[in-house]
Amino acid sequence: MPTLIGNEDSFIDTLTNLIELDFDAVAAYEAAIKRLDDGAIGDQLGQFMSDHQRHIQELSHIVRDLGRVPPIEADFKAVLTQGKVIIGNIAGDKGILQAMKSNEDDTNQAYSQALQRTDILPQARPVLQRNLADERRHRAWIEERLARM
Repeated sequence: MPTLIGNEDSFIDTLTNLIELDFDAVAAYEAAIKRLDDGAIGDQLGQFMSDHQRHIQELSHIVRDLGRVPPIEADFKAVLTQGKVIIGNIAGDKGILQAMKSNEDDTNQAYSQALQRTDILPQARPVLQRNLADERRHRAWIEERLARM
């Protein structure tokens, strides 16, 4: 599903939406890890979940520095990201990974679009670039793992 994150009227709204998206990702990873049969996959997804938690902290710091209050929990979209995992569970670990790849597609697109904004704050650019690199690494690992299943 295409994301509109990165196309908001203001950069701070983009940051806020990215935080919410990372909260949604954490919720999806928690749901996935609980349902996986392969502990090694769960361990790797746990590391990816930690990356998303770090993204939340870093972006929240920037939002606070701008005088706004960052989100503190997942929004209604978390139901959608978790739902993909729950439905994917029907097909076992492969289905769960396919659902997580779909979620990572969304986060990759969102960070990529955020980095294309013309009003990015200088202090935010390296954070967004690191986060996008994490998202690309997550998706690549999931794609590689799916190819071996």
